Amino acid sequence: MDLTGGFTLDHSGSPAAPRTGPPSPGAPSTGVPVPDAPPRLPSQGGAGRRARPAAEAGPGAGAGGGDGDDGAGLRARPAVTELRLSAFARHRSAAHRLGPVTLFTGPSGSGKSTILRAYEALARLCAGEPLGEVFPDAADCVPERARPDAQGRRGFRVGCTIDGPEGPVHLDLAVQVEPRLRIVGERLTGRGRTLLATALRDPGRPTVQAEWHTAGATPVTRAPLPDDLLGTALLPLRVAGKTPGQLEVLAAAEQVVVGLRSAFACDPRPDTMRTPVPPGEGRLRRDCGNLAEVLHRTHTDCPRRHHRLATVAAGGCAGPVTGLGVRELPEGTVRAVLERGGRPATPLARLGDGELRYLALALTLLTGPGVLEMDRIAEVPEAMQSLTLLADGLDRGLDERQAGELLGLAVGIAADGHVRVAGTVGARTAAQARRTPGVTVVDLGT
Repeated sequence: MDLTGGFTLDHSGSPAAPRTGPPSPGAPSTGVPVPDAPPRLPSQGGAGRRARPAAEAGPGAGAGGGDGDDGAGLRARPAVTELRLSAFARHRSAAHRLGPVTLFTGPSGSGKSTILRAYEALARLCAGEPLGEVFPDAADCVPERARPDAQGRRGFRVGCTIDGPEGPVHLDLAVQVEPRLRIVGERLTGRGRTLLATALRDPGRPTVQAEWHTAGATPVTRAPLPDDLLGTALLPLRVAGKTPGQLEVLAAAEQVVVGLRSAFACDPRPDTMRTPVPPGEGRLRRDCGNLAEVLHRTHTDCPRRHHRLATVAAGGCAGPVTGLGVRELPEGTVRAVLERGGRPATPLARLGDGELRYLALALTLLTGPGVLEMDRIAEVPEAMQSLTLLADGLDRGLDERQAGELLGLAVGIAADGHVRVAGTVGARTAAQARRTPGVTVVDLGT
């Protein structure tokens, strides 16, 4: 797939000349050429179906049988089913399929954390965050051996596939890092059609030229878009939705936004979880430092989930566990405790690092976006959304029993399509995961 923009890298990181025709049979791939202008979108005239937005489509909507469809859940709830790192940090021409529970393993330096970083970056861009905030250290994402082209440009390329009611929809980005950070190429495709394409026409302007599918009296619409924001996320503000083609573009863009934004990167820090915290709205932070605050909320508002968490806690904490309680302290803070039946309760501050990480990750799996400190999509019913937990070092500090309990919980929760997991693990947990039905293990060391 060609990608519009302002630079190109071959698989070794060297500049590659743009192709002027199809490659010769047997010729090695030179990467993704980036022309100076967007390719013409195919003219469809007035043809095309009226695409329904993902929020309106029912569980049986869409052609969910396309590549990457792993069940009826994807027909109702958009989810990322493939992540592509064409030229990103140490990754070249990498494409990783993502199932309901996907774990990456490999030796240190194999790029496990980088994969989750790329996923989270795409999610933040889809939420409307500027490129500079998403990539404050963008130079680290440029392949090490990438040499600047004649204009001194270097960058990286990432992409993903989001499956859902509209079938597989593909998003690909070319990001220039030097001499100035900017998105120089973006392409959104679905059902074999290019729905959006952008390219850098004038390096002196902070814009890219965009073309999106219309299929009305005018086959395509052209307009400039900012070069520091994701064009796909801007389409609902720019596309009227008056023609079948525009409706198709809007439905695909919505599927991408819903699928990518429904991600929560969780990295529990036990040292932040032991201190009593003031009660509040009870939305779990990334470091889970306000675990007691969230348990205070779930104890009151979500008794069924809270009881289930207490049951899960017994599988990963030492000694008998009969419940999870919250104590209100005189200074106005709250402290979480493990209830031990007839024995004195144990404050969470006394638990080991592995026990605290286990509890925090289990809580994340058992709750939804409303209990997590993440960008909620208020316009889309929660029944149409799926949460993706991103956990770098999922098994960090966990013993074999805790890792096994957490894997079983993840598989069980993911079975209904509401929650997906993408994480990194060490060799021991990877071996355990390979024996766990429903878990996909990707070994980057092979």
